[in-house]
Amino acid sequence: MRYYTTMAALAVLFLFPLVWSGWASLEEPYNYVEMAQYGEGLGTYLTNSLIVSAVTVVGTLFVSGLGGYAFARFQFPGKNLLFLATLAILMVPYATVLIPLYVLLGYIGLQNSLVGVALVFVMFQLPFALFMMRNAFEALPKELEEAALVDGCGTFRAFTRILLRAVRPALITVGLFAFLASWNDFFAPLILLNDGASFTLPVAVVSMTQNTFGAINYGMLQSGVMVMAIPCLILFLVLQRHYVRGFMSGALRG
Repeated sequence: MRYYTTMAALAVLFLFPLVWSGWASLEEPYNYVEMAQYGEGLGTYLTNSLIVSAVTVVGTLFVSGLGGYAFARFQFPGKNLLFLATLAILMVPYATVLIPLYVLLGYIGLQNSLVGVALVFVMFQLPFALFMMRNAFEALPKELEEAALVDGCGTFRAFTRILLRAVRPALITVGLFAFLASWNDFFAPLILLNDGASFTLPVAVVSMTQNTFGAINYGMLQSGVMVMAIPCLILFLVLQRHYVRGFMSGALRG
């Protein structure tokens, strides 16, 4: 009984800010109307955020899936050094590399581009994603892959048809983290995008809540928070079972 009481109290504690934001946003319902009509329109900013998040998720899953399998199953010169170098991205302060990345995106023609922003997000998701996927593949018995090879599957076919299905919880966990990071990030799009029509939802929400002399429209800000939070909540609730399995099935084994 004490366990359930504690869990209920923690649930109320964590849900209170969200409930309060929802209540504050509904105090003045016209805030949602103003949001929908601001600048290029709420639909444009939602679409931009969806494009960035979708490219980030697909890119992260593609690179971490192949990379995690290679680190788990193959031996090649510099394997451990390369893996450590990827993890070292975590030690680089996020804000310090955005300006060099902005210049680099200009050289490859992706400056002020949603795809360019997504590629930056993919880079910063790689350490966690590769770590997850490498350990997920290492947790699978090698006999599973060997049986597929004996049955006539090539290495790539065994990877796509069997192994990827076996590590689905880890893939979903990585994809969920990539989506949440790219959907909610404010700083990178602020630096890397300079066209209002390309703004993602977090940048647009901050822009639309700024009034004269820097005053903040807190009612509209809470409305923006709710618009940003609802997709995250829905996605997390739908994928919760796979998300928990991704952490509990040995994906983070040392």
